[in-house]
Amino acid sequence: MIVAEQKPLEDIIRMVRPYKKVLLLGCGTCTTVCNAGGETEVAFLHDALRMAEARAGDGRREYSEATLKRQCDPEFLEHLTERVEGVDAVVSLACGTGVQALAERFADLPVFPGVNTSFIGMAVEWGVWDERCAACGDCRLEDTGGICPITRCTKGILNGPCAGPKKGHCEVSPDMECAWILIYRRLERLGQLERMRRYYPPRNFRPISRPRRIVGKAGLEARGSHGDVTA
Repeated sequence: MIVAEQKPLEDIIRMVRPYKKVLLLGCGTCTTVCNAGGETEVAFLHDALRMAEARAGDGRREYSEATLKRQCDPEFLEHLTERVEGVDAVVSLACGTGVQALAERFADLPVFPGVNTSFIGMAVEWGVWDERCAACGDCRLEDTGGICPITRCTKGILNGPCAGPKKGHCEVSPDMECAWILIYRRLERLGQLERMRRYYPPRNFRPISRPRRIVGKAGLEARGSHGDVTA
């Protein structure tokens, strides 16, 4: 899932300062799960903004709250049409994609990011998320036992381990387990240690064009064409 952290309150205050009516909009999926942008966080942000403005003697701003199931999906954005009428600006607590989706759908309305999108990750314990995917567009997890060396090795080494690990931990970040030792143990358990003997050439990230697009089966059918998923 996408992991994000709420922006500093002073940054949000600066963004909304010129506006009178501001909608604080949460997202019910990723940022809800990572406690950055769900209904609870929207309510907390609302209270924090009011208290900060009260201390500053600035009480002219009106805030409203809402949370969509997904901000990145046009289907759900349609439910917001009436809600944004009369609003001067929106602070989105979704990931960067959600912010851009809102800005595209409501072209005449200023839309501001309320969170910093951090990475694609997973929960490792309550309230803790670790990066697991860089969305690099060339997944090779079949060769590394389902453990990504690009995100889990601090050096991003594709042919490891290096000479630095001590007692199974990384020399750069001693609190982290060495990704390549984890890969070795995983491949050993699967009986696939021969994969460790392969040489993987350095990654070339230049050919990755931006922005990327994937057209799935439904999209192909809607266009009246046929074929595999394309990027």
